[in-house]
Amino acid sequence: MSAVHGLDLRLEGVTKVYPGVVALNYVSLQIKAGEVVGLLGENGAGKSTLMKILGGLIAPTSGKIILDGQRYDAFDVKQSQQAGIAFVHQELNVFDNMDVSANIFLGRELVRGPLRLTDRKAMNKMAEPLIERVGAPFKPDTPVSTLSLAECQLLEIAKALSMNARLVIMDEPTSSLTLSETNMLLKVIADLKAQGIAVIYISHRLSEVEECVDRAVVLRDGHNVGVLERQAVTHDAMIRMMIGRELKALYTPPSVPATKPVLSVKSFTIKGKPDRTASFDVMAGEILGVAGLIGAGRTDLAEAIFGVGDKLGGDILIDGKQTEINSPADAIAAGLYLVPEDRKLAGLILEFPTLENVTMANLPAYTSRGLVSQKRQIAVAESQRSALSIKTHDVRRAANEMSGGNQQKVVLAKWLSMDPKVIIFDEPTRGIDVGAKAEIYGLMRSLADRGVGVMMISSDMEEVIGVSDRIVVMKDGLITGELPRFRFSESNVLNLAVGKVLEEA
Repeated sequence: MSAVHGLDLRLEGVTKVYPGVVALNYVSLQIKAGEVVGLLGENGAGKSTLMKILGGLIAPTSGKIILDGQRYDAFDVKQSQQAGIAFVHQELNVFDNMDVSANIFLGRELVRGPLRLTDRKAMNKMAEPLIERVGAPFKPDTPVSTLSLAECQLLEIAKALSMNARLVIMDEPTSSLTLSETNMLLKVIADLKAQGIAVIYISHRLSEVEECVDRAVVLRDGHNVGVLERQAVTHDAMIRMMIGRELKALYTPPSVPATKPVLSVKSFTIKGKPDRTASFDVMAGEILGVAGLIGAGRTDLAEAIFGVGDKLGGDILIDGKQTEINSPADAIAAGLYLVPEDRKLAGLILEFPTLENVTMANLPAYTSRGLVSQKRQIAVAESQRSALSIKTHDVRRAANEMSGGNQQKVVLAKWLSMDPKVIIFDEPTRGIDVGAKAEIYGLMRSLADRGVGVMMISSDMEEVIGVSDRIVVMKDGLITGELPRFRFSESNVLNLAVGKVLEEA
């Protein structure tokens, strides 16, 4: 990619007011060519509103945008694109009925001949170097339907790079990426910076922010609360500024020792890994972390245990008893629940109210003579709202009006309103801010202390080491090793993830 024309972008006194809500209150932000600016804040702090203003999706109530010396009261989408602003969204925006190059050049297709037919060969050729730059394993003609969540995220980044952007806004770009893929992305960001391209980096993974940004701008409740220059960007300083208080250490030890298995998985074989078997136990009262690289089969294993994925063989024992699980209904009846990786796709019906999302998995409990009692649904939903501190003023409001952290709590409330024996969390804090993460970790520990077996799949190394009581590591559908807490380290987890045998402690 050739060097781009420099950028000087300022937002001054930007305010956005919705009926009854001040989303942004006199916020200012400056971005110059070739700098990486971290934009930090809890969910609801105003980050998304600010980015929508930059993208031309909404207009500010007041304030101004100054681009290369020219003042605008607002951008429209076309002006934003012409200004060289490109987005890499957390919520993936790919079309899985098309291939990779068609997604990259969607709306900007290359054509040939008098009939202006799509030039697939030329598009594939132009897509190749973009794919190589993000270190993606797929080809230009790979169908997007075959890509993993992490690979789709890399596709989004390649698409943004294809637009010759002067400013790339990355919203939680590593939320689905492994450590090695994250390192590749940080190299891409350094490459963009070297070419004079500015980056706004939004992430709840503060170790990445600390590594890659030149300065961090922090929002809280729609206000600017400060700027941290490069040397002041530390984990503790960012948290203090974001939430206005210190956070406790991640790890809270169990209140009582875990002594007996509540879930035993024996010689389990999943689709795609027919020659590998996985065996492990989840103890009552413990948080078992499940680590591994993308493609190791962790999500496939969780879904197969829950009865939603394909199981080729193996046994499940709950409380020592053989349990046949062929569907989610079987799992739910046995007290085995799954909090899925993609809560919006598989954990919630976003357009439905909170009360229906909380009660849908156990609807017969709210039914009399064929009629559902909304009064009983509201009572349970209100109880869970209070117990989990779910931020909504009315449980009859749709789930899509909540922040990511509160949506995750609604998914959890659905299961806690029943009688869990085992809960599998797949990427439980993906896209959730540090304050909400701490709440989710506290809820997981309180579940374990009640005797529930908690299995946590996570690609976040800080999370899996900081929260688990014990870790098992997967590679290609096989459990390659188990680590007690005194052996936790990044190197031990990564060595097991690539199939190396650890020396005895």
